[in-house]
Amino acid sequence: MPALPACKHTPRPYSGPSRSEVLALRRAHLTPALTTYYKEPLMVVEGHMQWLFDETGRRYLDCLGGIVTVSVGHSHPAVIAAMHAQIDLLVHSTTIYLHPNVSQFGQRLIATFPKDSGLEVVYFTNSGSEANELALLMARLSTGNHDFIALRNAYHGMTNQAMGLSGLATWKQPLPQALGVRHARCPDRLRGAWGYNDPDAGRKYAEDVADLIRFGTTGAVAGFIAEPIQGVGGFIEMPPGYLQHVYSAVRGAGGVCISDEVQTGFGRTGETFWGFEQHGVTPEIVTVAKSIGNGAPLAACITTRKIAESMTKRLHFNTYGGNPVSAAAGMATLDVIEREGVQKHAADVGGHFKAGLRKLMERHAIVGDVRGKGLLLGIEFVKDRASMEPSGPRCAFVHERARELGLLAGKGGISGQVLRMAPPMCLSREDCDFALAVLDQCLTEAASCQF
Repeated sequence: MPALPACKHTPRPYSGPSRSEVLALRRAHLTPALTTYYKEPLMVVEGHMQWLFDETGRRYLDCLGGIVTVSVGHSHPAVIAAMHAQIDLLVHSTTIYLHPNVSQFGQRLIATFPKDSGLEVVYFTNSGSEANELALLMARLSTGNHDFIALRNAYHGMTNQAMGLSGLATWKQPLPQALGVRHARCPDRLRGAWGYNDPDAGRKYAEDVADLIRFGTTGAVAGFIAEPIQGVGGFIEMPPGYLQHVYSAVRGAGGVCISDEVQTGFGRTGETFWGFEQHGVTPEIVTVAKSIGNGAPLAACITTRKIAESMTKRLHFNTYGGNPVSAAAGMATLDVIEREGVQKHAADVGGHFKAGLRKLMERHAIVGDVRGKGLLLGIEFVKDRASMEPSGPRCAFVHERARELGLLAGKGGISGQVLRMAPPMCLSREDCDFALAVLDQCLTEAASCQF
């Protein structure tokens, strides 16, 4: 069994209700629709940087980061100090009053975008779903058009409109959603018509969007939304040139372009601060959440002043958007990202991690693909390399077994066939080597099992 890397943090003794009591309360009083990981759901009661601790004090390396949410580390002292300082003064305000944190954070957030982008107005929300709904609303109001284009295999949230933008049946309730949304082909170079070796794959996949505009809409669209790397869909990277061609087609039809950076933003991909910057494009709207507050409930929709003004014809406010405590967490998180060189660290450690995963792929035939950038990495499981048939059961086995060995990861893909690695960006190379050793053992065991 691989040994956990050293950790100087000692968890405090837990004195709350037992895991079995918490599980019973959850089953009795919380909605049964809530998803839990693992056959025996894990209870976490404390966190420190890249580590999580259960009620027994057992330590786990967190390579999911609260679903790509903990950016600079669980309970990072600088973020916690900023939140505590604000709590002592005021916990809640609303957008009908002025508060310095909200305006100052807006200024700080805008400064992270390219200077010539035109992205200069921030609308703070509570979640990525809400930010994406707002983006859809502003796109339609500002263009006067209704039809909207999203991608198959995409995930944009769980509210009604965001669910309609999503292109995964597993995350869509059976009721009418987001009328007017059309889904284009996912540019998946592993499973699509044009693979990794086709240098023109981006343009070829983009032609489907142009065809969809011509044949599946009125010819005039409100907008297009995509993640630079699909998150829940299994960390599918957009091919080079794809977004450039799509943005051109969408703008030619009167629409605006939206980059969903909920999982790709804040330096996580290593190469750039925002995912769209790697594609040579600039969207009119950017939606962010998760890493923005290192776990604090906070999200935002960033756009141009002209587009933002489309909402001024009616009254509007947000009770919790830009909450002063969350905004304090957001500013402190940005401080840490800049001061500690988190983006550069994600590129360095993520490159080391990906290289190790590639070596595992060479040795284990049940791994069909390793992809992603920085500390946003996916491992796709297959039945065999000949058929490349997705294998959700193999992924589930490795996911479960890794937990037993002290490694927490995520799952994604329409068949649950992709192991997702998106840890807090304070992860070290030593941590990566531990994760690789665990995965090596799990892959070896999975290959000998019958599924």
